Amino acid sequence: MNAQLEQPASAAGKIMLVGIGPGSVDHMTQRARDAIAEADVVIGYVTYIKLVADLIEGKEIIRKSMTEELDRAVSALEAARAGKKVALISSGDAGVYGMAGPTYEVLFQSGWTPEDPVQVEIIPGASALNSCAALVGAPLTHDFCAISLSDLLTPWPTIARRLDAVAMADFVVALYNPKSGRRTRQIVEAQRLFLRHRRPDTPVAIVKSAYRRRENIVFTTLDSMADADIGMLSTVLIGNSNTFVRDGLMVTPRGYANKYDMQEGGATREGERAGRSLSTGLLGWLDTLRAEHDAGASVDALAAQYRLPADYIRATLDEPWEAEVVNAGEEGEA
Repeated sequence: MNAQLEQPASAAGKIMLVGIGPGSVDHMTQRARDAIAEADVVIGYVTYIKLVADLIEGKEIIRKSMTEELDRAVSALEAARAGKKVALISSGDAGVYGMAGPTYEVLFQSGWTPEDPVQVEIIPGASALNSCAALVGAPLTHDFCAISLSDLLTPWPTIARRLDAVAMADFVVALYNPKSGRRTRQIVEAQRLFLRHRRPDTPVAIVKSAYRRRENIVFTTLDSMADADIGMLSTVLIGNSNTFVRDGLMVTPRGYANKYDMQEGGATREGERAGRSLSTGLLGWLDTLRAEHDAGASVDALAAQYRLPADYIRATLDEPWEAEVVNAGEEGEA
């Protein structure tokens, strides 16, 4: 690829990186529709072009295959240098495993800067994790992350370290690109890593083609996950230690039960205060940590107990500490 494109003297155009959401027109933002409407040229992977077929009649269409992301970006820049408005489309969100990153790489390689006559606009859309979560319940209500299992551009040891780290840290995890015709073992390895830290019965939801014609949803568990029908159009949602499935809905509690008695009309639990950090939040934990250390617990023992690095525990204990004075301000959570 050679992105060293010379800029002509004529007025330059614009590149609009459009996230079209899950694929149904109903779930596209109005700005995404407007961007496609005002574009002279629409560029995208062939499947994404089909998803917006009703919006692109009469426009110049450039279709590219799955592995031609850089070519899409180069084509967009060439068209914009020629004074055209370009809609470079991604499913989901252009900045989440989409075309925003490759496009900026091509732009910077060509010498482009934000002051360049070619304008760039990123138009956000709902990513797969948002769409799939909406279909299965509320699995992302607490901390979560996304990891792609595609090793086409990322070394497997890097992916494996990320999987192991988030599995141990009890994140809800959305797996993108979990499996393809040639990449079949990655999902098995991901399952193996998760089972080192999670219960076999951890809830898993597998959503294929969310909000598209062949939409399919399967609820399963971590120990059976790799046996399910999974492909490139699937997103795999793995729950954390508190996630549950009830009446066909996958839910991850936000943590209100830690502070409030849900059986007693939401009364605050003993030792807790509404609008303040948990008694086991940072300040309470620091008090407990120091007390345990003063009682004879070693740094290594405390590190093992809390599954935290020993050097972090040691640095925390070495930090000068006064009892709770900081908890006086109002917080933005219950």
